[in-house]
Amino acid sequence: MKQSAKIIIDGKTFELPIITGSEGERVIDISRLRKDTGLVTLDPGFANTASCQSSITFMDGERGILRYRGIPVGQLAEHSTFVETAYLLINGELPTQKQLNRFSVMLNDHSVVHEDMRAFFENFPRWAHPMGILSSMVNALRAFYPEILERTEEEEINISVTRLLSKVRTMAAMSYKIFRGHKLVYPRHDLTYAANFLNMMFDSPVRPYVIDEHLVQALNVFWILHADHEQNCSTAAVRLVGSAKVNLYAAISAGICALWGSLHGGANQAVVEMLSQIHANGGDMAPFIARAKDKNDPFRLMGFGHRVYKSYDPRARIMKKMCDRVLDRVKGHDPLLDVAKRLEEVALKDPYFIDHHLYPNVDFYSGIVLRAMGIPLNMFTVMFAIGRLPGWISQWKESIEDPNWKIHRPRQIYTGPNERDYVPIQERD
Repeated sequence: MKQSAKIIIDGKTFELPIITGSEGERVIDISRLRKDTGLVTLDPGFANTASCQSSITFMDGERGILRYRGIPVGQLAEHSTFVETAYLLINGELPTQKQLNRFSVMLNDHSVVHEDMRAFFENFPRWAHPMGILSSMVNALRAFYPEILERTEEEEINISVTRLLSKVRTMAAMSYKIFRGHKLVYPRHDLTYAANFLNMMFDSPVRPYVIDEHLVQALNVFWILHADHEQNCSTAAVRLVGSAKVNLYAAISAGICALWGSLHGGANQAVVEMLSQIHANGGDMAPFIARAKDKNDPFRLMGFGHRVYKSYDPRARIMKKMCDRVLDRVKGHDPLLDVAKRLEEVALKDPYFIDHHLYPNVDFYSGIVLRAMGIPLNMFTVMFAIGRLPGWISQWKESIEDPNWKIHRPRQIYTGPNERDYVPIQERD
């Protein structure tokens, strides 16, 4: 039996269908609301509006659940690799060994960046932010790799997908090397996806980089935990721009720009900066906590709370364990981790943080892990972008294959002046 909701407007009753998702979530379908009633809804920030139906990622903020294609993210972090997880997100199922091998070979074959692109990198100002550079270079990829008409649409999409997954990693490492004034390190066919990235970042003629499988595993976990997160700001940007039927590169470039924001992908960098401030203050976190509680103070504790999660972020638990493993492996003591642990302990016992659901999120620990690997602070958001690529690609792919596809065109409530006449300049006060 189909269920519906009723809305009464000016004494007239309208029925709106109720749709139930595979996990039991129920939504009111308002797609005909304006046509039937002449009215639209107002929902600033889209906190209560589902923009699409998707079979990619399920998250439940109240219960702290995150699954990719039905598989809990904790299982993927423990058993999978980033490449395998990317295949799962993009294609809907875990690959067979044959499929995984073929996918890995394709990533390797497309890992080298066109040499002419190096001139682009070298002409950005040295102080340019890596996210701005990455967004520009991803858009430029289209010019270097235009569509080949002889290919089918499916073949073209598959090649574009593997190009992006492989080349963005190479471009990120390339931008770091050029910024440092170091010799570029090219991808190696004998290294895995994550190992290749670390080698391209840190290998040098005077100090060859030694691959540490523990760090490779940590990087895989970091990227898996960031691979997709439902309809967040950057993913919504990819879908919105993609709805205009732009090419994949342009849609991903839009996602990178959205991720650049401090309230989105830049949060892990902000966490490290905050922890550094607390450490510089002698480790005394009381003033920072007091400011966070003051409703008249705009200051906020970075890495606490989440727009959707109202319980502990499941990714944060995994990243916290990875923090300890990585720091133990590199045999280094990071005082910021001590600050982070004490801050978490205080916050989890404080009624204010409990009542406001301000639990640590994944950004709280991910920055420490990246620091331990040697990733510079201004590259943190780029690392997030590499991880989020499979999610963006799968969301874009799902949207263009949707038989109910429509260009995104939100409505608004106009609050400006009513109609008025033009006033000649000589008559204006």
